[in-house]
Amino acid sequence: MSDLITIVGAGLGGLVLARVLHVNGIRASIYEVEPTATARSQGGLLDIHEHTGQRALRDAGLIDTFRAIVRRGEDAKRVVDQNGSVLFDQPGNVASRRPEVDRAALRQMLIDSLPDGTIRWGRKVTSIGTDQGRPVVGFADGATMVADLVVGADGAWSKVRSRLSDTQPTYSGTCFIEIALLTDTERHASSLDAIGSGTLMAVAPGKGIMVHRYADGTARGYAALHKPAAWIQALNGRDARIDLARVANEFEGWAPHLTAFIRGSEADPVLRPIYTLPVGHRWDRRPGLTLVGDAAHLMSPFAGAGANLAMVDGADLATAIVRHPGDIEAALMDYESRLFPRSADVAALSARNHARFFGDGAPWSVVDLFESVSRAAP
Repeated sequence: MSDLITIVGAGLGGLVLARVLHVNGIRASIYEVEPTATARSQGGLLDIHEHTGQRALRDAGLIDTFRAIVRRGEDAKRVVDQNGSVLFDQPGNVASRRPEVDRAALRQMLIDSLPDGTIRWGRKVTSIGTDQGRPVVGFADGATMVADLVVGADGAWSKVRSRLSDTQPTYSGTCFIEIALLTDTERHASSLDAIGSGTLMAVAPGKGIMVHRYADGTARGYAALHKPAAWIQALNGRDARIDLARVANEFEGWAPHLTAFIRGSEADPVLRPIYTLPVGHRWDRRPGLTLVGDAAHLMSPFAGAGANLAMVDGADLATAIVRHPGDIEAALMDYESRLFPRSADVAALSARNHARFFGDGAPWSVVDLFESVSRAAP
């Protein structure tokens, strides 16, 4: 079996890559381990930046479709301390140049934009090899496939990256636990009202509660804790579920309407340790292989740029392939010459912001961050 351009992973970066190739008349195939598009929760809202994510969607011919699914005015930001005192309160902007969109809706939009059969669901990649200088993809069912180009869009633990780099993600020291208030909104009225019309960030050194209020009145988000890996390993309860009571105890002394997001949570309390690749991660050129998105530059979410970078990676790689017809290596050199400095700059910003959220200066360091962003906005 042979596919000239093979993309491993149907995340945002891989999907944009396939879409921009498609609008330029180039076929690609995506291999995704998940059995269907809806097999796994896709997370919450993303703010899509004008010069990265939105630029990628323009290249994909989808900017008007995107505008139809944005959640206008839901970019409001509120920062409070552990007592619930409001320290920063920015209202939503219906004309924001960084509008919010539901990640699942954005991903489905991209999936729907591809020809039937582009995505091969339920195909787990287990190895990447070579055959006469061309990459070979091995699958869990024993099948193999030769390609001219294999693109790793397969996230933090990328199989493709293992052929390009020995570097592995490391735990950042911070973990997220998913929380949500989904029913009985009257009982939790004080908690929900505290959010405002967008996102609430209650932070202190080493911990935080971050939740977003949706138009239907529900709230979803995360409890965040800066803890060693050993603490995380001990967090699972006897039934292998996260012990939310233990998480809530970490916020002892906080305002009850804030801890209610944890004690009253109705979400499946999924634990999400935050892993990162080193700032400036790069690799030596190897024929027929490259990376996009988290596979290339995994970072913390504190620059709000991971999804945007993944999409612009996909668009830039596709554009480079179009610009160098019949010369994959020239296209990859062209693409990576922009990828490496761009991702290093954003990863450094993400690392600085991570320290501001959970360092000794929180919550005022977070207030300073958002005030600086607000001043810089046009």
